[in-house]
Amino acid sequence: MRRALVVLALLVVQLLVGPGLLAGPARADEGARRVALIGVSGLHWNDLTQSDTPHLWQLAASSAIGSLSVRTVSNVTCPYDAWLTVSAGVRSAAGYRCGAPPKPRPEGEGAVIPDYRYLIDVAGQRGAGTLGEALKSAGQCSLAIGPGAALGLADQQGAVPHYRATPQQVTTADLERCRMIAMDVDDLVRPYLTGDRLPDVPDLLSPAARRDALRRADAQAGALLSALPTGTTVLLAGLSDHGSVPHLRVAALREPGAPGRLLGSASTRREDMSIVPDLTATVLTKLGVAVPSTVVGVPLQVGERGATFERLQRGDAAAQTMRSAKGQYFTALAVLQVVFYVLAFLLLRRRKGMSWVGVSAVALAALPVTSMLVNLLPWANHLQLFGGILAWWAAITALALAGPWRRRPLGPPAVVAGITAITLIGDLLTGTTLQLNSFIGYSAEQGARYFGLGNIPFALLATSTLLTATIIAHRWPGRVGLAAIVGLGAFAMVLGGSGMGSDFGGVIAFVPGIAVTALILAGRRVSLVKLGAFCVAGGVIVMTFAWINYLQPPSEQTHLGRFVGQVLSGEALEVILRKLQAMLGTLLSPNLMPIVIAAVAFLVYAIMRPDQASSGVVPAAFGHSPALRAGLIGTLVSGVIGMLVNDSGAAVLAMALALAVPLLLATGIAALRPAGDQDAEAPSDLARATR
Repeated sequence: MRRALVVLALLVVQLLVGPGLLAGPARADEGARRVALIGVSGLHWNDLTQSDTPHLWQLAASSAIGSLSVRTVSNVTCPYDAWLTVSAGVRSAAGYRCGAPPKPRPEGEGAVIPDYRYLIDVAGQRGAGTLGEALKSAGQCSLAIGPGAALGLADQQGAVPHYRATPQQVTTADLERCRMIAMDVDDLVRPYLTGDRLPDVPDLLSPAARRDALRRADAQAGALLSALPTGTTVLLAGLSDHGSVPHLRVAALREPGAPGRLLGSASTRREDMSIVPDLTATVLTKLGVAVPSTVVGVPLQVGERGATFERLQRGDAAAQTMRSAKGQYFTALAVLQVVFYVLAFLLLRRRKGMSWVGVSAVALAALPVTSMLVNLLPWANHLQLFGGILAWWAAITALALAGPWRRRPLGPPAVVAGITAITLIGDLLTGTTLQLNSFIGYSAEQGARYFGLGNIPFALLATSTLLTATIIAHRWPGRVGLAAIVGLGAFAMVLGGSGMGSDFGGVIAFVPGIAVTALILAGRRVSLVKLGAFCVAGGVIVMTFAWINYLQPPSEQTHLGRFVGQVLSGEALEVILRKLQAMLGTLLSPNLMPIVIAAVAFLVYAIMRPDQASSGVVPAAFGHSPALRAGLIGTLVSGVIGMLVNDSGAAVLAMALALAVPLLLATGIAALRPAGDQDAEAPSDLARATR
C-alpha cells in the first residue's frame, strides 16, 4: 500500500512540474541530442576510398547518404558563400568573386569575424547570422572549429562564443560543454585556391596531389570524429566546389537507424538530394531549436534502403555528361533550325522538294521532346545518350509519317504535338524524373531547379497543349472544340502552376495564350485591353497558387510559397531584379536568338509575301484549319509573355517556335501537296486531305 502511494505521489509531481524534474542525468540527454556538422569543402563521392579516406569512408558507410547541391548564387560555390549560406539558411553570397572565408579574430574563449557587418549593411545579406542568433536565443552553447565554422555559427555581430582554430586544440571539456559543434575542414580545397580565390579551371590539381589533400582532410576529420561523445549526430557535407565546374557533393547523416538509407529533402523532392540551407534547418531541428521563418531549408529526410556510393557517383556523372554536351546540343538545334528555314525558303519559292521540306519539318519538331524521353533508357556516356536521342527521334518521326493519319494535313503534326504534351504531362504526374538531367530540363548540380516544370519544358507544354487542342477543335468544331481548348489548357496550366509544376512565370504566360486561342476560335476580337486583362488574370491565378502553398508548413513549401514570404519580408524585389537580369542576358545568346530570328522572319515574310516566300504554304495551312491559326497566335502570345516573365527569357520563345512553326509548315505543305512537286500525291487525295 505504501509503495502504491509513493508511486502515485511521484506521478502527481511529474504531471505538475513536467518530465524534467524526474528525468535522468542532463548529460545523457545532451549526448543524445548533440550535433556535429563537418564541412569538407570540395568533397564529392568519387573521393571516398577505404585507403585514402578511411575515417570519412567509415562515417559515410555508417550514415544515410545522398547528394548535396551546393549552388548558392553563382554558378560555382566557394567555401565563403557555402558557410555564409549555412549561417543564413538561405542562398547567400559575399558579393564578389570569393574563395576562403575570413579568418576570425580570437577574443577570449570565442572569436569575432572581421568586418562582419559588411555582409549585412553593404552586401545585402540580411540573413547572415541567423543560425548563430537562433542558437544564442535558445541558450545553446556552440563550438566552431576553423574559419568557415566560425562564419557559419556567428551571430549577427559576427561573434562566436567558443572558437578553436584546429581540432587538435579542442578538449573533451569543449565537446561536453557544447551541443552544437561545427568544423571547417579546408585541407582539400585550400590547394585549389589561387590568390585566396577559386580558380577558373575545372580541376587545378593532379590526381596524385588531390589524393594527398584528401588524406590531410581525412586526418583532420578523423581527429574530431574520434573525440566526439557517444551518441552525437554527425552531419558530413562537401560544402563547396573546387574549380570552375559545379558538382554534386557528399551529404551524410549518422544517427541511429540511418545506415544504408538514402538522404534527401523536401526542398528538392528527391529522395537522394538536398541543398545547403537544409543543413541549417536540420541542425536546429535536431537540437530542438525553433527554425526561423527566413530559413528556406527543411530538415533532411532519411528515406528508403538501397543507398550506395556507386549510385550517387552515377548521379553526378550523369549530370556532368549532360552538362558537358548541353552547349553542343543547343548549338546543333539552332543550326538545324536556321538551315531548315533557309532551305525551306529557297525550295518553296521554286516549288521544289516540298515533300522533303514537309518531312524535315515534322522531324525537326519531333526533336526537342527526345531529350527527355531518352531518360526512359539507361545511359552512362555521351554515346549512349545521343544514341538514345536519335532512336527516339527516328521512332517519333516514323510514327508521325507512317501511320494512316499521314494522309491528313494535320495528322503528323497531331502525333508530334500529342507525344510532346503527353510526355510532359506524364512527367509532371510522376515526379518529373524525365526533366532532371535533360538538355531542355534542368541539372541538379547547377541548382536552378530540382523538380517541377522548367522554363523550356513550359514552352513545350504550352505549345503542344494548344496545338493538340486546336487540332481537336479542327476535327470537332464549335462547343466541343472550345471546350477542348479551355479544358486541356486549364488542366495543363494547373499542373504547371500547382505543387507538381511549381512554375511561376508559366501560368502568367499560359492564361493569355489559352484565352486568346479561345476568343479567336469563337470569332471574338482580341484587343490590347483584353490581352492585358488576361495577363493580370494569370498573375492573380499564380499568386493564388503561391498563397495556398505559403499556407503550408515550411517543409512542404515550394519556391512559389517562399516567394510570398519574400514579398512580405521585402526581399522579393531582389529576386525579381535578378531574374530580370538573367532574362536580358538570354537576348544575346548565340544558341537561342538565331532560332527566334529565323523562325519569326520566315513566319512574317511567309504571311506578308506568301507567294514569294513559301508558295502560299502558311495561308494554305490557315485556310485548311482556322483553328490552327488560332492556336499559333495563342502560342506566340504565350511565348512572348513567357520570354518576358521567365529568367530563361529567349529560350522560352525559341522552344515554342521550334515546335510550332515547323508543324505549321508541314500542315500547309500537306494541304498544297497535289499542286506542288512532281512527287506529290494523286489529285484524288486532295479533297479528302483538305476536308
